[in-house]
Amino acid sequence: MKTLEEKIVDSRTIRNKTLLSFLFFFLFIAACVFTWKWIYRQPEDNDTPRPLRKVLSANEKIFTSLFANNRLAKSFPLKDVVPRVRVNGDAGMGDNFDAANWKLQVVRNTGDTLLISLDEIKSLPKTEIIFDFKCIEGWSQVTRWAGVKFTDFVAKYHLDAESSLKYVGLNTPDKEYYVGIDRQSILHPQTLLCYEMNGKPLPMNQGYPLRLIIPVKYGVKNIKRIGTIFFSDEKPADYWYERGYDYYGGL
Repeated sequence: MKTLEEKIVDSRTIRNKTLLSFLFFFLFIAACVFTWKWIYRQPEDNDTPRPLRKVLSANEKIFTSLFANNRLAKSFPLKDVVPRVRVNGDAGMGDNFDAANWKLQVVRNTGDTLLISLDEIKSLPKTEIIFDFKCIEGWSQVTRWAGVKFTDFVAKYHLDAESSLKYVGLNTPDKEYYVGIDRQSILHPQTLLCYEMNGKPLPMNQGYPLRLIIPVKYGVKNIKRIGTIFFSDEKPADYWYERGYDYYGGL
């Protein structure tokens, strides 16, 4: 019968291994600090160090390649809707807004601008969606919205040539908030020009009279109080991209 041989480890061996572990730990921390400082000494691209911006751009290419119109955001039953909807930011929501004279401005490729009233938008087929609205601040809520599919809006106003371009830009009436959105996301079947929340007209602080609801994006892309829509093959200006976030903003 074989006997088990005990291996006795003396205190010197334990001490040496402990010191070696601490040495590797401090070297790892030093390498992380050096790398972090090096990154933040690099030239900036839209308020972000260039190496980090390159990572964000690479992520955008990956997400874009995986995007598909048949990949829908999960829908929820009415019972899951929160009674009080949070407001994700107030940029572009100044008090000097003239709601009575508001009309949506749509800039066409020909150079002319369509002026479209809320009643005209409401005359299009109405679509409702209940989904989990996600904010970059880390919170989410199951919320209920209704409006017009962006694709129906494009068809109604014969914007096929415009919507074939790579991007759509949307601004608030005061130009204080603005987003740029890739073509395939704006034409996703769940993207709405929204005028109702919880079965009632949008509250003023939620973007009355018209906002974007785009479930495949984080809340920063769901612009409130749309004033102007335009189309471009170049990336339009984007409020949070200019402040260090990624341009894509997708889920």
